[in-house]
Amino acid sequence: MTGATGKFIGYMTNRSLFFPDIATSPGPLGTGGKFKLFVNQSISPAYILAAGISSAVNQARNVPAAYGQGWDAYGNRVGEDMARASSNSFFATFLFASMFHQDPRFFPQNDPSFWGSVKYSAQRLVILRNDAGYDVVNTSGLIGPFAAEGLANAYLPASEQTAGKSLERVGTDFAWRFAGNMFKNYWPKVFTSLGLNRLKVVPDPANMH
Repeated sequence: MTGATGKFIGYMTNRSLFFPDIATSPGPLGTGGKFKLFVNQSISPAYILAAGISSAVNQARNVPAAYGQGWDAYGNRVGEDMARASSNSFFATFLFASMFHQDPRFFPQNDPSFWGSVKYSAQRLVILRNDAGYDVVNTSGLIGPFAAEGLANAYLPASEQTAGKSLERVGTDFAWRFAGNMFKNYWPKVFTSLGLNRLKVVPDPANMH
C-alpha cells in the first residue's frame, strides 16, 4: 500500500453497523462498493441518531419556524435531516467519489491520542485517499455538502432557501462530520479496550502489518 495514509489502515475485520464507512480493508472500492456504502450510511444508526439529536435542538430553537412545534413538527425536522444526510452521502460517498476516483471511507489511526485525533479528524475533512492509495484533496467531500444543500432548497421552507441559510447548513454539516471522525477514529480502540476483540470484531493492532 502506498501514500501517507498507509500507516492508518483501519483495523476493523467486520463492517461496523454504526459507522459503515470505517475501512475494513486497504484495497480500493469500486463504483458498486461506493454505492453500497452510500446506502448503508443512509440507514446507519449513526445517521438516525444524529438526525434525532439535531432535530431535537432545532425543535427547541423552533428552527425552521415554519414547522412550528409538536410531534408532527419534530417528525418533519427528522425527515428533513435524514433526507439531507442521505443526499450528502449520495453526492460525496457515491457520485463525486466515483467521478474523481476517491475513496470515501475513513481509515482510523492505530493508536490515536486525543490531540492527534483532533488533528487527524480535521485533516480528513479536506484530505482523503484516492483509489490508488495516495492522499489527495477531498474534492468529493468538499463539494458534496454544497450539492446536497442545493437540492435541499427544493423541499425546505422558503425561509431556509437563502444563500446564507444554505452556507449555515453546510457549516453545520462539516461540524457533524468532524465529530463523526473523532468517534470513528476511536471506535476500534474502544472495542479493543472493552475486550470485544475476543469476538473477532477487531484484531490485535500489534499484529497489523
